Amino acid sequence: MSAVWASRNAGVERIAAAFAESGKRAALMPYLMGGFPDVATSLAIGEAYADGGADLVEFGIPFSDPLADGPVIQAAGTRALAAGATVGAVLEVASALSERLPVVVMCYANHVYARGAAGFADALAAAGASGMIVPDLPLEEATEVRSACEAAGIALVPLVAPTTPAPRLAAIGASARGFLYTVSVTGTTGERVTLADTFAGVVERAKAHTQVPVALGFGIATPEHAAQAADAGADGVIVGSRLVRAAGESGEPAAAVREVVASMADALRA
Repeated sequence: MSAVWASRNAGVERIAAAFAESGKRAALMPYLMGGFPDVATSLAIGEAYADGGADLVEFGIPFSDPLADGPVIQAAGTRALAAGATVGAVLEVASALSERLPVVVMCYANHVYARGAAGFADALAAAGASGMIVPDLPLEEATEVRSACEAAGIALVPLVAPTTPAPRLAAIGASARGFLYTVSVTGTTGERVTLADTFAGVVERAKAHTQVPVALGFGIATPEHAAQAADAGADGVIVGSRLVRAAGESGEPAAAVREVVASMADALRA
């Protein structure tokens, strides 16, 4: 990792800088499935994200039972595992990408506990990752993992949903590091046709309960969606299934996703 980020709170600081210095109305955070369609191509896709104007990357580790993922991302994870992707191999991709932009790893609790919270957090930090998202780790069970992340200098990024009760939202928002991953709709990941009417209330509610940036995700599929999220006050925009689908459908995945990311970035600069 660059010496610029060699501090006790390296990951948190790097994420904060990415949001503050994006040059856009909201930072752009595309999702990448590590190892999809294969390890080498996933690195090329990540590089294309950076070239297209991404500010951070949400980096998925493929898993056999991804509870938060919709069909497009589930299929990508299954294909990555079938192609031989391992945690070690995809963390090498994360390490390469971290030279260009902050990497926030999206994984599941099984990944964490298989190595132990401290061991896994240390592995992510060694790969240059800035943060970790664990969607099946509830607040009440996160103390050990949060402490391990803080010791390793990376951010544990929690999620909140439109259905999160206000007292729980306040507790999660207070514990958030890096940013607060705010789910725009109930359900799993996936592209939606219309979302704008829900953005403002979801973002306003999340921002009222945390001091860190609020990044909106799940269902954002078009430049118009991205712009609407920024209009609603989101500090960051997360785009997943749309990009995974573009990579899977194209004979030139890196070129295809770069075009989509560039269009999203342009919409957030407008």
